[in-house]
Amino acid sequence: MSEVLLAAAAGVPMAAGWSLHALRLRRRIETARRDPLTGLWTRDAFAQRAPRVLAGGRSAVYVIDLDRFKEINDTHGHAAGDAVIAATGQRLAAWANTNLGTVVRLGGDEFAAVARVYSLADLSWTLSELTRAIEQPVTVDGCPLAVGASIGAVAYDPATDDVDLSTLLRLADEQMYAAKRSGADWLTALDMTPQSATANGRRAGRPGTANGTEAAA
Repeated sequence: MSEVLLAAAAGVPMAAGWSLHALRLRRRIETARRDPLTGLWTRDAFAQRAPRVLAGGRSAVYVIDLDRFKEINDTHGHAAGDAVIAATGQRLAAWANTNLGTVVRLGGDEFAAVARVYSLADLSWTLSELTRAIEQPVTVDGCPLAVGASIGAVAYDPATDDVDLSTLLRLADEQMYAAKRSGADWLTALDMTPQSATANGRRAGRPGTANGTEAAA
């Protein structure tokens, strides 16, 4: 019996070592799936999580683009721009947690999210709350920087709507662009039919498409 106990005791450090290794590996994987500036999910991680939210019940997909972000970078420097992006990411993460959703930084000053909503009235209220959260000033070196955003959204009901995440993001992106051009805080898609042609998977008019132009950020 003593030999058995001795062998078991000898195995404890090895087991603890493997557990520590597994924990470190999980942390590395988790870090690799996070945007380093905001801590939000990467595109791949978002693409895995967003469909689960959509399948769970009535939801909405959002595309958020900050307004006049280039002006902040040009006037106050890239460190200030990074501070604004990081603060926006934190605000979006808190909002997503409250609304049973998930959020991603698409790149630059553009974000996307999927979150639960229960009606069109709820979507309007949620968009107003999201706008208020994002547009709080961000203080950098004692200087409050005004933050604005244009948001596009589309409501989704898995019981009646047969469209995928890519199409929903495209619809929300169209509404974001329309909001930016019109000066509205946010706009929502009225149906599930995209209004703009695409080139190489990107909405016509986006940078990177043929003769693409974009409203000033």
